[in-house]
Amino acid sequence: QVQLVESGGGLVQAGGSLRLSCAASGGSFSRYVMGWFRQVPGKEREFVAVIRRSSISTDYADSVKGRFTISRDNAKRSVYLQMNSLKPEDTAVYYCAADRIGGRTYEGYDYRGQGTQVTVSS
Repeated sequence: QVQLVESGGGLVQAGGSLRLSCAASGGSFSRYVMGWFRQVPGKEREFVAVIRRSSISTDYADSVKGRFTISRDNAKRSVYLQMNSLKPEDTAVYYCAADRIGGRTYEGYDYRGQGTQVTVSS
């Protein structure tokens, strides 16, 4: 079993930055693909970014490409999402997820965190 706890969310003005963290406990962290997803009330959860086990391979949603950066530190059992040039439309609850295969589909991940709120004011 893997437990995931997100942190780093908050309120920021448009154009600002936030860094989300997701700490994992249990399991072999380095063996998991880690993903970030987000959800706005009333809308489906959407893919944000994913990082493979080696950290070499990453993938981003078009809406965040060039503004967000996903990274991981296997020694600290953590994955991060650096969010720059934030826009009001980035406002959502952000979730991290872990899976041996991963991908862009949230439901395909075996382990998921509780989420952290990010609010971007205009």
